[in-house]
Amino acid sequence: MNRLIIKYAYPITAIILVIFAWVIYSRAAQGWNNVLVLAVAAVIVWAIGAPTFLYLWPRITISGFKRAILKRGFGTGPIPVNTLYAEPSTSSASPTGSLMGTGTDDVLYVAGWLDLRNGPQVLHVPDTAGRYYSLQFTDPSTSANFAYVGKRVTGTGAGDYLLSAPGWNGTVPEGLTQISAPHNSALIIGRVFVDGESDQPTAYALATQITLAPVNPSGRSLGQ
Repeated sequence: MNRLIIKYAYPITAIILVIFAWVIYSRAAQGWNNVLVLAVAAVIVWAIGAPTFLYLWPRITISGFKRAILKRGFGTGPIPVNTLYAEPSTSSASPTGSLMGTGTDDVLYVAGWLDLRNGPQVLHVPDTAGRYYSLQFTDPSTSANFAYVGKRVTGTGAGDYLLSAPGWNGTVPEGLTQISAPHNSALIIGRVFVDGESDQPTAYALATQITLAPVNPSGRSLGQ
């Protein structure tokens, strides 16, 4: 939806303005008193609608990503909760129905929906040997990114991160860096740089090593 709005922003705006001008013209033909009533109604709608839109739009947008991930994935099937899926090809070469069909041809995308209601998750990232990668964690209630893991923030060495819910007061196991989420769920979007077609298998192999796993009693992830 966002991509459609951005792509067709000018035509959509023009259509809205034409409709608005037609409504004003038709009202003016019946008398300027009708125009005044329309103006007052427009101000009221704007005063109520604008804050409502600003409040709801981030939630609607992230909710759309959640449904797409859990029901359709990248066009190849649903992605289970607390599972990261790595797209094997760049989005420009992906099917039309790809969740990440942005046209970018130099990154592989990773995505998943994080749910911390049943306890923390351990995020593992591999050593990318200087290769650019990034993971962003997005709060579904505000659409704001609350944490990043990747070359520009945490470097490119291998690492493990404890993703915890708000209010969690357990002990962070040795060797793990805690990332506290503002809510019990989050959208995770990752990108791994691809240096041409010949580099794609190597980039994909690294992307598949970015994983989520629950914490076992010893404090490490069950996948370790």
